[in-house]
Parts: sequence; structure tokens; C-alpha cells
Amino acid sequence: MIGIDLIKISRMERLVERFKNRALERFLSQSEIDLVKNHKTASGFWAAKEACSKALGVGIGAECGFHDMVIYKTPTGAPKLQLTQKIVEKFAISDISLSITHDGEYAIAVVAISKRA
Repeated sequence: MIGIDLIKISRMERLVERFKNRALERFLSQSEIDLVKNHKTASGFWAAKEACSKALGVGIGAECGFHDMVIYKTPTGAPKLQLTQKIVEKFAISDISLSITHDGEYAIAVVAISKRA
């Protein structure tokens, strides 16, 4: 299953300017906030979580919330996505891949999920 999301970076910038750290806390854990360098990074993380929920086929809501997904980085800086055990079991997930990119005013993320047979 594949999900993709696109966000205009200025949208995230306005959100953080208006609501400060509360805006980030809405969709990121503290460990993720610690990784955010700027609005560009935050936008990529938002897109990653939206793309993941789309790959699951449910969107963000009761079945899968923002905090059911945690983004972390490998020692080489590659973004990775970890799901809560509840989500892994509910959707029978065996593997997940994440790619985030930025171009100009936009951040884009793609998530691919494999399910157990």
C-alpha cells in the first residue's frame, strides 16, 4: 500500500507563528520536535504522517492518529517511521518505508507499507 502527501511550507510556517510549539505538539512527539530544524522539516514530518495514514487507507482520525506514528532518523540522517504496536497489529504490517523531499515551497512524502500475508 502506498500513500503520498504534499504540503506548502508556508502553511506550516503560519501555523507555527500563530500557535507556537502547540502547533508542533498537535502532530509530533517531543523526540520528533527535537529533530525539527525549521518549517521545512516540520512540513516534511506532517506530510510523512499524512502519507502514512493514506497508505493505511484510513486517513488521520479515530483509527490512526498523528501520535500513532513516530518519525526518527538513522545515524546517516535518513528518516524512518515507527508505528505503535496497536497500528502494526490492527493493519498486519510487516514493513514500512518513508521518503521525504522538499522542492521550493513544498514538502512531499511517500510511504510504502507491506502487510503480512
